[in-house]
Amino acid sequence: MAEQKVKNAINPSRVDDYPEWYQQVIKAADLAENSPVRGCMVIKPWGYSLWENIQDVLDARFKETGHKNAYFPLFIPKSFLEKEAQHVEGFAKECAVVTHHRLEAGPDGKLIPAGELEEPLIVRPTSETIIGAMFAKWVQSYRDLPLLINQWANVVRWEMRTRLFLRTAEFLWQEGHTVHSTQKEALEETMKMLDIYADFAENYMAMPVIKGEKTAGERFPGAVSTFCIEAMMQDRKALQAGTSHFLGQNFARASEIKFLDSTGKEEYAWTTSWGVSTRLIGGLIMTHGDDDGLIVPPRLAPAHVVILPMIHDDATAGSVNEYCENLAKELRDQTYDGRRIVVEVDKREGRGGEKVWSWIKKGIPVYLEIGPRDIASDSVFVGRRDKSRKERYSQKRGEFVSGIASLMQNIQDSLYQKALAFRDSNIKRIDNKDEFYAFFTPKNSEKPEIHGGFASCHWNGSSEVEERVKNDLNVTIRCIPLDSGEEEGRCVITGEPSRRRVIFAKAY
Repeated sequence: MAEQKVKNAINPSRVDDYPEWYQQVIKAADLAENSPVRGCMVIKPWGYSLWENIQDVLDARFKETGHKNAYFPLFIPKSFLEKEAQHVEGFAKECAVVTHHRLEAGPDGKLIPAGELEEPLIVRPTSETIIGAMFAKWVQSYRDLPLLINQWANVVRWEMRTRLFLRTAEFLWQEGHTVHSTQKEALEETMKMLDIYADFAENYMAMPVIKGEKTAGERFPGAVSTFCIEAMMQDRKALQAGTSHFLGQNFARASEIKFLDSTGKEEYAWTTSWGVSTRLIGGLIMTHGDDDGLIVPPRLAPAHVVILPMIHDDATAGSVNEYCENLAKELRDQTYDGRRIVVEVDKREGRGGEKVWSWIKKGIPVYLEIGPRDIASDSVFVGRRDKSRKERYSQKRGEFVSGIASLMQNIQDSLYQKALAFRDSNIKRIDNKDEFYAFFTPKNSEKPEIHGGFASCHWNGSSEVEERVKNDLNVTIRCIPLDSGEEEGRCVITGEPSRRRVIFAKAY
């Protein structure tokens, strides 16, 4: 007798077609959908609640470290981008350009652009240049420093091949921009923000990351140094989840950000920039999602618990609904991680099983099925999203309510440990070129997205090696890990001497 294939809520599965699985999870969880504008997305309430929770946590962390929020224009004069040569070269191909300021009716009744602008405006791909122009006005003396500014905004980078959350023409993000009187202070700021990103990724997203420095070839255009956090997704590709840039005096010189020091001498300032975006939601999906849909870490969940009244006849409807509402009130009086427990009571019409699966797909941490038998024993029937449906259990109502915070933390820790074990089991030290090529060559040509994982290898520091592995395997150096010390070795590609290992991977 043939073995019966287990059915999942998401079709196809991760193994069958990982890219399509990703799209189907977004659809099933009702996170977002493509907009009428090619390459852009509409973020739906459940997905936007995730972004709001990300914002809330990070915004508080930024303010705790002295940063203040501001807002800068969406439009940037083309001449501003031209001030920093590397910067304009790095973004030129992705810029959306506004050339006219009004529309007029044409002879056929259709609207045509009119009123050509004296200078084209770039729709914000990033804000270093426009913010630099303002900082040059705001900074006059060392007493004005440090200047610590953040903005929550949208940006546009004209991507041709888009994927919801991971790469869209327009996306949401925060970008921090700071000015300092010394190189030392600017470098400290750069690393401080990198640490905040890493802490957030691991302790809120339950997504383990590697902190590292980008190579010159992967550096932010115009930066002196770029630092990043890199995470491993379940297809073993890397996701750059956040960056922090030490800009040196490059943008200060381009924007004339100068100050008088304590001796009255005029100096160029030292600047930084750093940011994360809605790409984090894509990372959350691909770190924790399974073949039944999304799984949301409790610390970021739009709702912690859903209560599902299991009503089979009109006679018990009133008592079941009353029990569920009272339970919801008790749970909402509890807190987890400084936030009141958020509870949904799903009273929609429809079959109970279908409603349960709709919440499983959305990834809510805990779902409770409450029927007459549960009421009779003053119990709740508990399902954890990080566990199989077969592992549901009954628990006394009072015990469940009093232990809800501990349960949430248990789920949070469980998700992190699972992701960490997966990542660590798919990082391999490789010192042989043939083994390196085999590691990144798909075993199944029909599924090229499935490959080895992260390779920790020696590198001779040359851009030629980077170009070779990128052209041959679509592999890049994701970062030079900050926690790896010097180690004598030989470049995995050329055999030339090397002083430390780097992380090679395929990436989003």
